[in-house]
Amino acid sequence: MKARIQILLAATLFSTGGAAVKMTSLSGWQVAAFRSGVAALVMALLLPETRKRWNRGTLLVAAAYAATLTLFVLANKLTTSANATFLQSTSPLYLLILGPWLLKEPLKRTDLLWMGLLAGGLILVLQEEAVASASATDPVTGNILAIASGLTYALMICGLRWLSRHGGGSGLNAAVAGNLMVFLVCMPKVLGEGDSLGTPRDWAVIAWLGVIQIALAYYLLTRGVEHVPALETSLLILMEPALNPIWSMLIHGEKPGAFALAGGVVILGATFAILLSGREPAASLPPKILD
Repeated sequence: MKARIQILLAATLFSTGGAAVKMTSLSGWQVAAFRSGVAALVMALLLPETRKRWNRGTLLVAAAYAATLTLFVLANKLTTSANATFLQSTSPLYLLILGPWLLKEPLKRTDLLWMGLLAGGLILVLQEEAVASASATDPVTGNILAIASGLTYALMICGLRWLSRHGGGSGLNAAVAGNLMVFLVCMPKVLGEGDSLGTPRDWAVIAWLGVIQIALAYYLLTRGVEHVPALETSLLILMEPALNPIWSMLIHGEKPGAFALAGGVVILGATFAILLSGREPAASLPPKILD
C-alpha cells in the first residue's frame, strides 16, 4: 500500500506542472532552464547513483527527454494545460509506429485499433477552436509544440527500452542528464531575452517545479516502482494527465472545450485500454518523468 501511495503522490505532484508554469511571469525558456537546473541539482543530491555510468546511450535518451521537457513547458505557456497534456499523451500512437522500426517489435492487428483511437482523439483536440487568452496566448503554436513533445516522449521511451536491453545505463541517469541539458541549452536563449529574472513569486514557483514537481516526485516514483508491477504503475500514473487540466481550471479558470474534453477522454481511454491489453511497448511504458 505504501508503494502505491508513493506512486499516486508522485503522479499528483507531476500533474501540477501545467498550472504552475502558467503562474510565472517568466518566459517559457526561462521556466524550462531554471526548473531543470534546480531539478538536476536536487536529483543528483537525492539520488547519488545518477552521477555514475553516463555514456553515449544515456546522453541520447537524455536528449529526447530534454526536448520533451522543453517542448512541454513552451506548449503550456502558449496553449491550455488540457491541450498540452492531452496532445502529449498521444505518445503511444508514435510508439506503435516507432516500435517495429526502431526496436523490431512486431505490430499486432489490434494495434491498428489503438492507433485509430489515438489518432481520432488527436483530431478531436485539434478541432477545438484556437482562441487566445491570458493563459494561452498562442494556442495554435502551443498545440504544435505539444504534439512534438508527444513524439519526443515516444523517442525517449524507445531509448529507455534500448538501454534496458543493452545494459547501457538507467532512466535515472537519463533524467538528471536530460534536465542538465535543458539548462545548458536554454540558458543562451534566456540571456538573450534581457535582464528580467522575475519576481520572488516566480522563483517560488521555480523552486516548486524543480524541487517538488520533478525531483521529489521522481524520487517517490523510483521508490514506489520497486514494489509495484510496471503495468499497475502505468495505470496509477494516468492520474497525472487526468488531474493536470483540473488544476489549471481551478487556478487559472481554463475550461477545456467540448472537443478538447472529448479528445482527451478518447486519448486517455485508448491509453488505458492499451495498458490493460498487455501490449508490450505500452505495458512497459516508463513512468512519466517530464511534465
